[in-house]
Amino acid sequence: MRSMLFVPAADPAIIAKAAASAADAVCIDLEDSVPLPQKAAARANVSAALQQLDFGAKRRIYRINALDTGFAYRDVVDVVEAAGERVDLIMIPKVNSPDDVRFVDRLLTEIELARGFDTGRIRLEAQIETAAGFVWMREIAQASPRLGAIIFGPGDYAASMHMPSSGIGAFDVNDDVYPGHRWHAAMHAVVANARARGLRCIDGPYAAFRDTAGFERSCLIARSMGFDGKQCIHPSQIATVHAVFGHSASEIAHAVRVVDACERAAAQGKGAAVLDGAMIDEASARMARVVLADIGEIV
Repeated sequence: MRSMLFVPAADPAIIAKAAASAADAVCIDLEDSVPLPQKAAARANVSAALQQLDFGAKRRIYRINALDTGFAYRDVVDVVEAAGERVDLIMIPKVNSPDDVRFVDRLLTEIELARGFDTGRIRLEAQIETAAGFVWMREIAQASPRLGAIIFGPGDYAASMHMPSSGIGAFDVNDDVYPGHRWHAAMHAVVANARARGLRCIDGPYAAFRDTAGFERSCLIARSMGFDGKQCIHPSQIATVHAVFGHSASEIAHAVRVVDACERAAAQGKGAAVLDGAMIDEASARMARVVLADIGEIV
């Protein structure tokens, strides 16, 4: 999963367009994009969309409200009871502790048992968007076998940390004055905890969707830090995500040459080899195999 397209649950027409998009996954949002008076009706829209629309090979995700709002439990119960067999993942926003993940896990299990669904099939994604979530991230990553991904949410994280920011995920004057990358610690922790537990790691959205250069830069930073993909808030961002988080033909060809050279060296009893004027060894081969595994060349 490289691209995850966010759409508001309050707008069925936009959900239908997202289902037909080029995104790898569609996330129907019940949280921030839905006004309070429309929460209940939006749940019905999610259920209807999951049951009626053809999402193709896309992963079908919906985001519930935060667990401290009074909306979350009905977000889980109403949608899963109605359309649980069509839900692939549930995203939990503002995860503050492992107990948040465990609560949704247990609630899902009860619904699955009551409705006769396959227990444990629906996976969870935890959004790290608060100071507490950052502090408890290691425990959150281990909270449930349902957990499939950790996701960084820059907007709410900035608010929780009292970090000035003019837009969600966008670059501004605060990035210019900070001597480094302002989100490095949180983003690196997301990747490290995800990799340690065999989970996916997804970077958060870039709200200024018309700023194509800034969005590409944001994608490149996330890719360089090891993220698997990025959330999109507009279909125009999907192609950039796929280009940045994919592997170019030259990158794949180089990975094949690295593995081949290292294997030939090993067959000759050597621990290292020289390729294009640089020393390579088993560490080089491991990095190359990650690239090839991503495209299915090595399992």
